[in-house]
Order: sequence, then structure tokens, then C-alpha cells
Amino acid sequence: MGDGTAGRGPLTGRRSPAVRRAFAVLAGAAALATVCGCTAETAGTDGGAARPPVRADVGPTSPDGPADGKAASTAPARPADDGTASPKASPATSAPPPRVLWSRGDRGPAVRELQARLRQVAWLFEGPSGTYDARTEEAVKGFQGKRGLPRSGRTDSVTWQRLLGMTREPGRWELYLMGGQPAAEPDPRCLTGRVLCVDKTSRTLRWMVDGRTLTTVSVRFGSQYTPTREGVFRVYWKSRHHVSTLYDSPMPYAMFFSGGQAVHYSPDFAARGYAGASHGCVNVRDEAAIAELFARVRNGDKVVVSW
Repeated sequence: MGDGTAGRGPLTGRRSPAVRRAFAVLAGAAALATVCGCTAETAGTDGGAARPPVRADVGPTSPDGPADGKAASTAPARPADDGTASPKASPATSAPPPRVLWSRGDRGPAVRELQARLRQVAWLFEGPSGTYDARTEEAVKGFQGKRGLPRSGRTDSVTWQRLLGMTREPGRWELYLMGGQPAAEPDPRCLTGRVLCVDKTSRTLRWMVDGRTLTTVSVRFGSQYTPTREGVFRVYWKSRHHVSTLYDSPMPYAMFFSGGQAVHYSPDFAARGYAGASHGCVNVRDEAAIAELFARVRNGDKVVVSW
């Protein structure tokens, strides 16, 4: 009919089969669109196929993946080179070498202490001299090498700290073990005449004439059980090649001053230093010096032994 109701049935609302098929097609298209997730916002405006939305924040972990279908990169995004990027970190600089405290040729009390401490750990066997000589350098090298330090032979701050941690502060005897200890002020009784002035505190013997010191040598004394007597004595006998009848030991250049006690040269003192002791005599280790004293000293010259 020409009233615009063509294709529809009577007023009862029934539709013709063609109209029903058309509605079915439209309904199916709508259902398909809902399942695919397409919306009016995603539809193209050029009549073409719908395109997925472009997301600027899609990264390697985005479920959407890259828009071009390529495999996602795992490398982090590089910032744009806008000239504000931080400069590259410079390589770490190496630590400065430790400061050298003493080396070959140095002298003084600090070197003497170094040598005394090296003796304590058996790297140096001669007594402290206060001079950083070749033997001290070799001892330092040995100590350094044993502990994985550079074998320079120079005592730097690291070597010194390691040595301090392994040793104790040396006493006065250790510092002057092999002689060289400053002689103490002479006993007032030594200031007149010809005197062998013996000081147990500094372990020295001065040969003095009218208050002037002409010779000073290192000496060793008796042990706790055979102490060297103290006091003022006189040389009463000199014996160049003397041998002790009591101990059957040589006492060359002996100058007796109290019973069997004498000032004399001691090969044992020369070999072992203060590791040993006499039987009461005053031992001298310098053979040339005692030979000169023996030639100068006369019977009747004074001998003063004091602390």
C-alpha cells in the first residue's frame, strides 16, 4: 500500500518475512560489534576498517604489544637527546700510594725504634743502630713480602702500622741493644784523675782524664746471681792473655779491680750481645777499643761502678 506501511502486516503488528530477515541481519551485526569490542569512538571516519587506538605509553610489558606487530624490545627506553642528559661518570681514580716514613740513609731515634721492632719479629738480628742501612732495608723487604705488601724496602705508613700491630713498644735496653746508647752524665767521683767510669744504667764505660771523656764503649755486666760490684776501686792487676781458672773462659785484656772481677774483652758479648751476661766482670765487645784502653790504663787508676 502507498501509506508507508509496505512490508508490514496488518495492524496486529506482524511483519513480513523480508522485514524480519532484515531485522535479524541488523541484530547479528550489533551483537558481533559488541563481542569484538568495537565502539563508535574506534570506528574510522573514512569509511574504512576500524583501527585500534594509538597509546603512547605502551611499553615492553603492555599486553597490547607494539602497534606494528614486531616483537617487543626488552631494552629500556632511551631518553631524548635534548642536551640535558647527565654526563658519563668518569672512571674511579686509584688511591694514592702510602706515605714513605723512612728509607735507606735515614737516621734517628725513629729508625732505631723500627729496628728494635723488626728484631722482635725476627726480621733483623743485629742491634738497633739508628741508621737505615742495607740490612734494615732487606729486613723491611722480608717483612713486607711475608704479608703481601709491595717489597719496596721502604717503611711506608701501611708497613709501619702492620709492624706496630705485631710488636710492643721497645724498652731502653732494646733500643740500645748493640751499643750506641748515649752515656749518662758521669758520676761526680769520675771527674778527677784517671778513671774507668762505668755506668750500669746506660751500660757504658768512659775512659776519663781530669773530667774529660776520651773514649766511650758499650759494656755488659754480671747476671742476677753473679752481679758486678758497685763502688770505687783501683786497677790492681793487668793480664793481657788471661784465662779464668774458675770458669775456664778467656779474659783477654783483663784489668782487675775487685777480687776476680775485671774489665776485659768478651768474645761472647761480641757474638751474642746482651742475650748473655758475665760472671761479674765488665765485658767489652769492641776488641780494638779495649786493646787501646789496656795500653793506656795503669795499675792504680781509679774504677767507679755506679747506677
